[in-house]
Amino acid sequence: MWKGALGLLLLLNMSLANAQSGADLAKKLANPVSSLISVPFQNNFDRDVGPLDQGHRYTLNIQPVIPISLNDKWNLISRTIVPVINQEDVFPQAPEKTGLGDTTQSLFFSPAEPVNGITWGVGPVFLFPTATEDELGTEKWGAGPTAVVLKQTGGWTYGALVNHIWSYGGNRNRADINSTFLQPFAAYTTPSAWTYTLQTESTYDWESEQWNVPVAFLVAKLFKVGQQTYQIQAGPRYYAESPDGGAHNMGFRFNFILLFPK
Repeated sequence: MWKGALGLLLLLNMSLANAQSGADLAKKLANPVSSLISVPFQNNFDRDVGPLDQGHRYTLNIQPVIPISLNDKWNLISRTIVPVINQEDVFPQAPEKTGLGDTTQSLFFSPAEPVNGITWGVGPVFLFPTATEDELGTEKWGAGPTAVVLKQTGGWTYGALVNHIWSYGGNRNRADINSTFLQPFAAYTTPSAWTYTLQTESTYDWESEQWNVPVAFLVAKLFKVGQQTYQIQAGPRYYAESPDGGAHNMGFRFNFILLFPK
């Protein structure tokens, strides 16, 4: 009998260890500059897009995050966003368009360990005109600074990511880029690796003096299939403010993430 009880105790300990490992990975995912390789496939569904509120837009953001250890004290975190877009009825008489959008590349120099409990990173951000259709991109080259700061305590992660991009080249007939991106976020991760996130991804266009403010509430769960670890995240987005021709009312996000823990 004691052998059976010992076996049960070992199984419980293994289960608790696996749950703790999952919760730790989920907390790392809530940190934009953690030393964790991940490849999110972020699906965004928006309706009521365009000047007549009749359009639909689907955006798949492929967002690989790759940490590079520079030395014992510093990491370089590469965060890339490659959008694949399908939109229809956004502009009157405009045909349906599908293709790549413009690519955003961020590089964060970040301490390998939190400083006084604070995790931070700073570096450059670049905009590349990779859009395959005129309507899906800006036809501009851009660059600017980016930064992130956050704190993790218990199951909580809270902080903000910010960048600003100015255009410096490209098609002279297209509008210049002078925009600020703000992403404050708060997330809570449970011991069973569920994560609940409230965030905005606000953009202010200084040229048109207009805000785009989607507010999202997202629920995520970490799990494994064989040796591969995944996270699924989903939730609604509400546009508290949007520019002329932007999305309105409600949208939805479904995120599928591949994780490659070290």
